[in-house]
Amino acid sequence: MSILVDNDTRVVVQGITGGEGKFHAGQMIEYGTNVVAGAVPGRGGQEVAGVPVYDTVDRAAREEDANASVVFVPPAFATDAIFEALDAPLDLVVAITEGVPQQDMAKVYRKLRGTDTHLIGPNCPGLITPGETKLGILPGNIFSEGNVGFVSRSGTLTYQVVDNLTQRGIGQTSAVGIGGDPIIGTDFIDVLELYEADPETEAIVMCGEIGGEDEEDAAAYIGEHMDTPVVGFIAGRTAPPGKRMGHAGAIVSGSGTGTAESKIDALNAAGVSVGDTPNQVADYVEDLL
Repeated sequence: MSILVDNDTRVVVQGITGGEGKFHAGQMIEYGTNVVAGAVPGRGGQEVAGVPVYDTVDRAAREEDANASVVFVPPAFATDAIFEALDAPLDLVVAITEGVPQQDMAKVYRKLRGTDTHLIGPNCPGLITPGETKLGILPGNIFSEGNVGFVSRSGTLTYQVVDNLTQRGIGQTSAVGIGGDPIIGTDFIDVLELYEADPETEAIVMCGEIGGEDEEDAAAYIGEHMDTPVVGFIAGRTAPPGKRMGHAGAIVSGSGTGTAESKIDALNAAGVSVGDTPNQVADYVEDLL
């Protein structure tokens, strides 16, 4: 099985006529993703890579029976694009855009709570069910079908750890990059809950980083609610307190939480083996399986 996306997912690419949208729509189609439409205001009636373009997400969803979208829209307009997808409504929205203002995402978050839509991102690489479909910018060739669920805040860390797993012959049920911004639609606990309910996911890899308390919250959830074993990795162990390291959410306040040490301690207390390196993560998963 898988979580969130499979062969039945029908995708609208918001911003498909732009450079990023056009390129990655082609990559998704090549992988096997069922991209059924694009949505760009004022561009209705055009085609990109054989895909019809509509002026609105609502029209694209009705005409092409779409149930998901990927947002390749500049930061200034990304919030409106997400709102449009939520209003359609779609089951899943994947916002690749980085640099979305936090005050805008606060509005999205409030609206999202009143819907049944899963929002992944923003500032994320997307998600994939290997061998079936991918939504976003993930390099499909490093993933393989298997029984390990994967969730990460970091895109490049996802690629490194997944490649290590695949090289060991350890495939994935699905992989989700939730994004590294302070305000995102879907967090670790949301994804862990989905994997816990998936009978084919026999182990989970969770990759976090310094900043915020999401990993500590996830550790508490794992300890109280999960039977599926989890292996962890925390990036940013050598980052100095108060210095931002890449992601907008990867800043340590000095309050005693949000550090690599506090996250590792919380995960260890929940029974999670935390690798010192991506390669050691693969060692732990190999031992579990």
